[in-house]
Amino acid sequence: MRNLVDLLYKVSISETIGSTKVEVNNIQFDSRKVSKDDVFVAVNGVTVDGHHYIDKAISLGSKVVICEVFPESLVEGVTYIKVENSTIALGILASNFYDNPTKDLKLVGITGTNGKTTTTTLLYELFTKLGYACALISTIKIVIDGEVIPSTHTTPDILTLNKMFREAVNKGCEFAFMEVSSHGIHQNRIAGLHFEVGGFTNITHDHLDYHKTFANYLAAKKKFFDDLPKTSTAISNADDKNGKVMLQNTVAAKKMYALKTDADFKGKIIEHQFDGMQLEFNGKEFWTSLIGQFNAYNLLLVFGVASILGQDELEVLKALSILGNVDGRFQTFKTQAGIIVIVDYAHTPDALENVLDTIEGIRTKNEKLVTVVGCGGDRDKTKRPEMADIASGKSNLVIFTSDNPRTEDPEEILRDMEVGVKPQFYNRTLKITDRKEAIKTALKMAEPKDIILIAGKGHETYQEINGVRTHFSDVEVASELSKILNK
Repeated sequence: MRNLVDLLYKVSISETIGSTKVEVNNIQFDSRKVSKDDVFVAVNGVTVDGHHYIDKAISLGSKVVICEVFPESLVEGVTYIKVENSTIALGILASNFYDNPTKDLKLVGITGTNGKTTTTTLLYELFTKLGYACALISTIKIVIDGEVIPSTHTTPDILTLNKMFREAVNKGCEFAFMEVSSHGIHQNRIAGLHFEVGGFTNITHDHLDYHKTFANYLAAKKKFFDDLPKTSTAISNADDKNGKVMLQNTVAAKKMYALKTDADFKGKIIEHQFDGMQLEFNGKEFWTSLIGQFNAYNLLLVFGVASILGQDELEVLKALSILGNVDGRFQTFKTQAGIIVIVDYAHTPDALENVLDTIEGIRTKNEKLVTVVGCGGDRDKTKRPEMADIASGKSNLVIFTSDNPRTEDPEEILRDMEVGVKPQFYNRTLKITDRKEAIKTALKMAEPKDIILIAGKGHETYQEINGVRTHFSDVEVASELSKILNK
């Protein structure tokens, strides 16, 4: 049991009805999970307003209700606390309940459109190689000192986060690295957390189905840096046109990294091949098996964060040189016939263009580039023609196929994509709705030394059609089909 007064420390309270001198069992924002003596926080979410479930929470045993609006009828013996924003209050309550675990960790948050997963994963692997116990909160997986926990959202809810961070502290973790999504920022799902470092990768067209405008999307990302305290450090990409915008209003210490302009952490690509890159960071050269300018940026951000956290630059570069690719991020293998297959999570116009430009910069032009790509259903539709335009303009052959149609008609998604193809590129496009058949066709049409890019799903091991998920891995399918076809 915990004292309510202790849990309310730093919560901005407008009005209280009842006593705060009570002992409580747990904190819940889902009325279905409430049990005896719990605090229920009525959160006004995207689809559900928790204020409608206050009576249910009380009937299940809640003795404290935190809300933005008092209910019309009050129950005797229940304490009601009015706050301006219940999601922010929930974050502070959660941190207090778990004894503010992020004050005992050096927490690094990475936000941006592309590169969050790669950067946080590389940071986790780097600091693990340097001998530290660490935690990772990413889209692909959650890891606490080597123990893997299944991941379902980019940013877990704030109660889950604090519980995980407390577990990490109890296991002796010194550092934690997490993806910070625009949804998580906008919904205050990181409220109450203390970030030692906040990092920005880039910002491009994405999530407009949620944010509605690019300005709103930009503002959500920027809010992360606006909210950092003076004790934190913010590091941003100086080569991104909005990189400096991110740091405009932050009171945190400011650092920049760049490949093209002067910055605190300056990088340069010296050599680029399909098996890796020779890079130079702050005048020191090293080799990495990672490929692509986008990965050079990711590695440079990792280098910058590690330097900010007091790590020796040479030791960091030595460790970075032996780290491998993150699953589904420019994951490359060669078939028995010598066809190069690249699987990448690129599901935004900018990410797809980056991957195709990277391939273009390495290939000899004596081989075909075949791109297999689709767009997700129930997501931002404005991306579809743009991605088709990029793919058809930068490939010798494009096969449009299903990604995760979810509840949408796959054929309708493909029709939306085809609108973006310029007339001069019509003859280099095919439409094959079944993703396995599309990959099979790409392999059949490819010759030795040709390149096949399978874009959009990357690390995912499922395909969602009509709300049903079935096992599907681009890497597995391409590998198995290449053997069956003797390609």
